[in-house]
Amino acid sequence: MIQPNARKILGVIGGMGPQATCLFYQQIIDRTAAASDQDHIPMIILNHSTIPDRTQAILSGTGDVVYSLLLEDAKSLEQNGASAIAIPCNTSHFFADRIQNEIGIPLIHMVRETVHAMAARDRKRVGILATDGTIQTGLYQAECARLGLEAVVPSSEIQKIVMHIIYNEIKRGLPGSRSLFAKIDQELRQRGCDGAILACTELSCFAADHDLLDYYTDAMGILVERCILACGGHLKSPGQNG
Repeated sequence: MIQPNARKILGVIGGMGPQATCLFYQQIIDRTAAASDQDHIPMIILNHSTIPDRTQAILSGTGDVVYSLLLEDAKSLEQNGASAIAIPCNTSHFFADRIQNEIGIPLIHMVRETVHAMAARDRKRVGILATDGTIQTGLYQAECARLGLEAVVPSSEIQKIVMHIIYNEIKRGLPGSRSLFAKIDQELRQRGCDGAILACTELSCFAADHDLLDYYTDAMGILVERCILACGGHLKSPGQNG
């Protein structure tokens, strides 16, 4: 697990998608306990929006193209002074361990950190809301199994709704349909999940526009907290303003 360190520069491989990267940066600001500009963590954000779609690349067998671009970005951030790297895109973590093996600074692993957080919250049966790419690669399922949690993926019908919200609503700049999300929520609860992970940063954007209950854990929110601590910043206390 990532532990707090001295103040360091956070490198961000963003643009997947741009709105999610914008939200990630805003949440870093919002969650940092700061009385001045200098209290915030320094960041280098690379908004690489032209990286090919990660789900499509993984499922079509062309993932090495995406991997090469992500690795180039990671090395560039390292060369420019970053001491840790974050990728606010769940599906991209399919390549995270390969990237980590090729760089000399830590890549803060959003998937692992989020599943650790679910275990700490004593969740046992966890719904996974993510892209087809993240679901089919088993990223979250494997991490849940490693910590003794049971991962539950949506039925094919509900997964189509998840993908619709991600690609046809959020990625197109829409806030996302609350009525469609209600169908997702209903299935998760009927299948006995005691919590669920928003395992796609577009769903993080959905959560920012809708009042979701504590039943949902936002993977981006976990990544935000870990990044602040890893770079020597301090988290705001619950209810703390300014």
